[in-house]
Order: sequence, then structure tokens, then C-alpha cells
Amino acid sequence: MRKLVTAAFVSIDNVMQAPGAPEEDPTGGFELGGWATPFFDDAVGAAVGEWFAEPFDLLLGRRTYDIFAAHWPFVDLDPGSSSFDALSADIAKRFNRITKYVATHRAESLTWKNSEALGPDVIASIRKLKAGDGPNLLTQGSTELVHQLLAADLVDELRLTIHPAVLGKGKRLFATGAAPRSLKLTTSSTSPNGTVILDYTRGGKVETGSFAQPNPSPAEIERRRTLR
Repeated sequence: MRKLVTAAFVSIDNVMQAPGAPEEDPTGGFELGGWATPFFDDAVGAAVGEWFAEPFDLLLGRRTYDIFAAHWPFVDLDPGSSSFDALSADIAKRFNRITKYVATHRAESLTWKNSEALGPDVIASIRKLKAGDGPNLLTQGSTELVHQLLAADLVDELRLTIHPAVLGKGKRLFATGAAPRSLKLTTSSTSPNGTVILDYTRGGKVETGSFAQPNPSPAEIERRRTLR
């Protein structure tokens, strides 16, 4: 059985849209693209390196696939070049080599090598992939797809870098409809620039409790009555 991991750059108010550049995804009038880059430091770079340390295949929505396919195959891989960046080159080599599973209605337009379209029933296709053998399935970006995965309770692990910025609008990691689920924190750290790096694995059902007094006051009883 394969593990499904969702890794994301997220603002403190849960926005994950266009963290890397203004041109990345301006849909919906989003004007703050590139918001995560000022917070990128060695600690965040190390966290990203750990995301990709284990064997994995990518699981992508079509918009993120198009962003990646227009970038990663064209990253400079020549160590002698003035534009060479070791981390980017390492990621590019891995992304080019591995399988990219894509939620798309236009399978014929997947031009990046080692790309495969998921079936018309995306969730059924992913359940089948998870049930088989192979490396982890790792999502990057792909907000709408991640919403479907969270609603279907298919995410086994969340790897998040939560950056100290409030964006106010934009596509969010968690939307209405996610299946209720408790999580177990496995690692946590804070980068010099204030980014909180968190890894969560699946927990059990959401448990509830109460801080209410065992014998509620007449005012509290009336308050509850008016809520119905």
C-alpha cells in the first residue's frame, strides 16, 4: 500500500495559492504571488529537501501540472553555469525522472515525460494507486485536487511550512468538506525567518469534550434554547 503525502507552503491564514512567484497563479484576482519567497531560508530549504528525500511519484492537479511542466524541465542542470542552483537542479532531475499522475480531461496534452492521466473518476483512480505497490504519492500545490483528497480522507501525512504572513484571500489548503480527522504531530521546528515547519500523520476520529459547568445556570439553559 502506498502512502499519500500532501506537502504545502501555507500562510498563517491557510492560503496556499502562488507561493513562489507573481506569475504562478493570479486566478481570482490574487495579487500576492511569491509571498513565501521572502521567508525561504536554509531551514525551509532543508525541509523541502526532506519532502523529496524518500522515493515518490507526484500527484498533481492540471493547473499545477502546467506550472511545473513549464518550469522544471527547463531548469539549468549545468554546475558551471552562472544560473545554476543546486537545490533546484536536484529537484528538477527528480521531477523529470519520476511518474507524474495528473487529474485532467486533456490526457493527450500531457507533454512532460513520464506523465500519466488519472481516470475520469479521479478519487477511484487514486484509491487504486494507493492500494498498489510503489513509492509515496506526493501532492504539490493542486488545491482543488487536495480538497477532494481531504474530503475522501485519503491523505496519510501533511508536511507543512506555515509562513508568518496573512494574505486575506486566495486558495486555501483546508476548505469546507474535509473529512473530520485528528492528526498526530511527528516533527516541528521554526526557521530563523519565522516559518513553522510541521509534519502530521493520521490520527483517529475527532474526540470532543466540554468545559461547561455540570449544572448550567438558567441563563445558560436559555442561551442554548435560543440557538436551536
